[in-house]
Amino acid sequence: MQIFDIAIAPIALEHLDDAVRLSRQSGWPHRPEDWRLALALSEGFVAVTGSGEVAGTILMTPYGADCATINMVIVDEGMRGRGLGRRLMDAAMTLAGGRPLRLVATAEGLPLYERLGFRKTGTIVQHQGVAGSIAAPDNTRAATADDLPAILDLDRQAYGADRSDLIRKLAEIGEYAVICREAQVAAFAAIRTFGRGEVIGPVVAPDLEDAKALASHFISRREGAFLRVDTGAGTGLAPGSKIRASPMSAVASPWPGP
Repeated sequence: MQIFDIAIAPIALEHLDDAVRLSRQSGWPHRPEDWRLALALSEGFVAVTGSGEVAGTILMTPYGADCATINMVIVDEGMRGRGLGRRLMDAAMTLAGGRPLRLVATAEGLPLYERLGFRKTGTIVQHQGVAGSIAAPDNTRAATADDLPAILDLDRQAYGADRSDLIRKLAEIGEYAVICREAQVAAFAAIRTFGRGEVIGPVVAPDLEDAKALASHFISRREGAFLRVDTGAGTGLAPGSKIRASPMSAVASPWPGP
């Protein structure tokens, strides 16, 4: 099959089953629910063969006019090496307009992204495993609806862009924990069901101790559960972790990858 026999079309819910198939083929843990969440907050494309088979996916998640992330870049293993990833990236970058773009790259995808002008800014370390028994911190509490405006403001300051849609959606489907000082929310973290279990993040805190306390808030309540958290290699959270960790070449995306 020639690469030009494949059409690039807008992604829709009708492509969900094929998207799940492709992510599983790549060894990614995304469930249909995880894809549905991504589609609710993103725009994107699929690569469709003449027979109607989906051979690739890509999503672009906009955060107002501030920036956007590129997510879920997958090409069917039987179609790789034919420039299909480049076509999907070109379509998503055009869709993003003039927004600055961010993404998390696997080692295999990094060369393509660098050719397109992306530059590596750090490394994301993925931690996952079964939660053991740890003490609950004494300086955290479950967030309430009244905390959401402060959480939105802290996230905007930390991320440098308005992720209100994402933060509100996580409040609907997951949980938030906060640390308060002088009756003000000073730090927060979220947890939601994802993949094999649950994923912790985002975590926004002024220092490492607060970040650890927020992660511990959730871990202490989920002994025996499968948990995942992705952190920057330079955060100081990675050393000494008893959860299995695997580094990914990284150029930040809201959707956990492999």
